[in-house]
Amino acid sequence: MKKLLIITILALAPIASFPQSTREKARQLLDSLTIDEKISLMMDASPAIPRLGIPQFNWWNEALHGVARAGLATVFPQTIGMAATFDDKALYETFSIVSDEARAKFNDFRDADDLRRYHCLAFWTPNVNIFRDPRWGRGQETYGEDPYLTSRMGEAVVRGLQGDDPLYLKTLAGAKHFAVHSGPEWNRHSFDARDIDPRDLRETYLPAFKALVDADVAQVMCAYNRYEGEPCCSSKRLLQQILRNEWSYRNIIVTDCWALNDFTNKGAHETHRDGAHASSDAVISGTDLECGPVLNNLRQAVADHLIDEATIDSAVIKLLDFRFRLGELGNSPDVPWNSYSPSTHLNTPAHAAKALEMARKSMVLLKNDGILPLSPSQKIMVVGPNADDSVMQWGNYNGTPAHTVTILEGIRRFIPDVPSVRGCALTGGLGEQSVFDHLASGLYARFFNGHGTSRTPRSVAEAMYSTPVALDGGGATVFAPGVSLTDFEAELRGLFIVPEDGDFILTVSASPGQHKVTLGDVTTREFAPDGTLAIPFSATRGEKIPVSIDFCHFDGDASLSVDILNARKQSVSYDDADIILFVGGISPRLEGEEMRVTVPGFRGGDRETIELPRAQRDLIRSLADAGKKIVMVNCSGSAVALAPEDSVCSAILQAWYPGQAGGQAVAEVLFGAYNPGGRLPVTFYRDDSQLPDFEDYSMAGRTYRYMDAEPLYPFGHGLSYTTFSYGTPRFSSTTIAPGETITVTIPVTNTGSMDGDEVVMAYVKNPADPAGPRRSLRAFSRTHIPAGKTVDVTFELTPDTFTTFDYATSRMLPLPGTYILQLPDSSHTITLTP
Repeated sequence: MKKLLIITILALAPIASFPQSTREKARQLLDSLTIDEKISLMMDASPAIPRLGIPQFNWWNEALHGVARAGLATVFPQTIGMAATFDDKALYETFSIVSDEARAKFNDFRDADDLRRYHCLAFWTPNVNIFRDPRWGRGQETYGEDPYLTSRMGEAVVRGLQGDDPLYLKTLAGAKHFAVHSGPEWNRHSFDARDIDPRDLRETYLPAFKALVDADVAQVMCAYNRYEGEPCCSSKRLLQQILRNEWSYRNIIVTDCWALNDFTNKGAHETHRDGAHASSDAVISGTDLECGPVLNNLRQAVADHLIDEATIDSAVIKLLDFRFRLGELGNSPDVPWNSYSPSTHLNTPAHAAKALEMARKSMVLLKNDGILPLSPSQKIMVVGPNADDSVMQWGNYNGTPAHTVTILEGIRRFIPDVPSVRGCALTGGLGEQSVFDHLASGLYARFFNGHGTSRTPRSVAEAMYSTPVALDGGGATVFAPGVSLTDFEAELRGLFIVPEDGDFILTVSASPGQHKVTLGDVTTREFAPDGTLAIPFSATRGEKIPVSIDFCHFDGDASLSVDILNARKQSVSYDDADIILFVGGISPRLEGEEMRVTVPGFRGGDRETIELPRAQRDLIRSLADAGKKIVMVNCSGSAVALAPEDSVCSAILQAWYPGQAGGQAVAEVLFGAYNPGGRLPVTFYRDDSQLPDFEDYSMAGRTYRYMDAEPLYPFGHGLSYTTFSYGTPRFSSTTIAPGETITVTIPVTNTGSMDGDEVVMAYVKNPADPAGPRRSLRAFSRTHIPAGKTVDVTFELTPDTFTTFDYATSRMLPLPGTYILQLPDSSHTITLTP
């Protein structure tokens, strides 16, 4: 009863229940603003209004798995990896650290009068869209395919970011992208999610958003796509009927970036005649804040009587109120985090330890025929394109760590002289071998906004990149904090130390612009029509050759990749190895948000096939045919079809994009220093044939809840180096009525010889509902159990546990009936009474 009451209070809390002092201050300030000033405050880059003491504030900030795009920060595993921990308590602690670092960085930026994009306190995270299809490139940003898991993890993120101070919010969290948004990326600006069964809407696509509204999330971001014909950022059904009216949401609604442009852009939604109609409709529908320029048309919309100033006021007062609640507006001296600084709360040993903990907990052991854990005394060789790639480990929407432990580096902490060879590229042919990592100290870059006479006199950002370099500005991603999305220049400099006598090729791929590449004393601007350049050269071992790239970008998504390859196919001997550690998979350079990727099998950030790229598959097969035992480490932000690999590899470890400490975590699992306990938050399908049409938003045949076919690895799958047994569950009751709570307690024993974590899950099935899910996760707990010990795991079950969509009322309701509660090794019936 207590839990239900709290949820009800949060869901129905009007804005007037916020601390009255901030509401009153917001009202007083609002009354002093001109209409043009009000409109300016509704933009993501909100300017200062000195006459009223309002400082500059930028609402666009990212913290998907650490403070992002703002320089040094602790980089935790990509979100999908943290979902695999099934540990919302650890996730809450993680995002408490993220908000600590955010406050420390904000204080530093404010002291330097540098409050531009990515430097303030309103974060557009978490992404709680349902990962309904593994081809979606942004699925890596989510907490998986299950609504309940996503809800629990999303709530933890909100609590960690916003804090628990009674007067001030630590930062602002933002639930995105509302709603029914999960690809494809390539047509998201014109896609209409139509004909969605209301049950799929309510039971799959909306529960996590409802949970975050109940958790008092400060912001909800509306999506790019249309829903039932209307753009989500002007959807009366989504924003007014559901979010504002049914759920009583009184906080901020913000647009995705440039989403309002799609209202009028040719080839996009084209639903509105001009900016005045687009801006007024968005605000009338409930949008308060825009990432983009279209709300500048509100002044004309008022003049044309398309919107009244009172409606604009209702948006602005929310924005002012929340800025007061941050303590940022008014510069309140009693804000608890005012003393935080980069020296005290950024990149600390404790934060690094949490990054390692989360990386360890994210590891999912998919297969093990007994070969793991390995011994350092075995004859092992490391092979694969992801073994020594630090940037891959960062995922997308990332910060910059002080140091990244690559998987190869982690393995070399156990076997210092382990041999390693790339073997193949992620998607390229066998034998391709990058040697660009022989660049002394990496590739140093300086960035300048503008170009030619408009170029800034001094660099706006500097960065040191490990090599090979792959930078991509797709999805409104900047190359470095402070650098414009378009119209900028970069100077990249390095010194290539030739590893051996031979022939090499410097390869550069760049988006359209004016670029210059210099290798030694050879300079060229002659790029091929597809934006590529290859400079062959011969060199001797130890020779030092300067490498220089001048990159001048004008418009569109910016991209730049630089590598040096051996010109000849490498003849690699694997004879001295009995075990091959193959580190492969895919990369954030191939999957992500609206990317410029034209590699076969990938489109616009999404995947056209979930199969492991052919080059890797062929190499693994050849190694198996040569009699090698293979342990595969798969790095990806989504499910990969690994049926052929499952048949030839002795073990497979799913490592995701594991963050700054990922290499250490992988190595510890491989060599038995850590017992894996992660579970899959997504289904690993057997092959492409098990996937429905990507553009079909029906849940039929999708995810563990609705698919009939047998997947390769199911949702919730994950192996351990120990074994667990379950005792007979104990119930406080097997009948539950509205307002009641019952408990179920399950004794879990570690029957093996190694301490380990067990994730206990409880699923619900309604046998009287054949059209419903096959089963649905309704409780979980990750519990550490020492070898030989027994621990009681207790779940509380409320009527909400048995909530189902009711077509008669178009609401989610606890419907009376008898349900099957599926627990490990057993099933039980629970009766929900009227």
